[in-house]
Amino acid sequence: MHESSLARQILAAVLERAAREQAVRIRAVRGWVAETESLSPQSLAFHFAAHARGTAADGAHLDLQLVRVEARCRTCARTYVPEHHLLLCPFCGGTDANLLGRTGIGIETLEVE
Repeated sequence: MHESSLARQILAAVLERAAREQAVRIRAVRGWVAETESLSPQSLAFHFAAHARGTAADGAHLDLQLVRVEARCRTCARTYVPEHHLLLCPFCGGTDANLLGRTGIGIETLEVE
């Protein structure tokens, strides 16, 4: 139920932002989720919709784009795409790497009334 908890947190942040903007209704929420988070955008959207019932976001569409995150191995300096949270370099087997790009989840825009 990791997605359910995160969807609830996204909803809380979106409702707070909408209230600051004096929005009556939220129609769409657009953002991104990094591949490294091992989350399903579809599952997040499902849980978001369930938690949004009866709120200003009831019926709002949560549109999260999956963002690719690369890593650079600190041992051999080669760049690769990690598998989930595992930073195992496919070239040298090193496990110490820097992630290149944004990780986590982000909300970029709200469509409100």
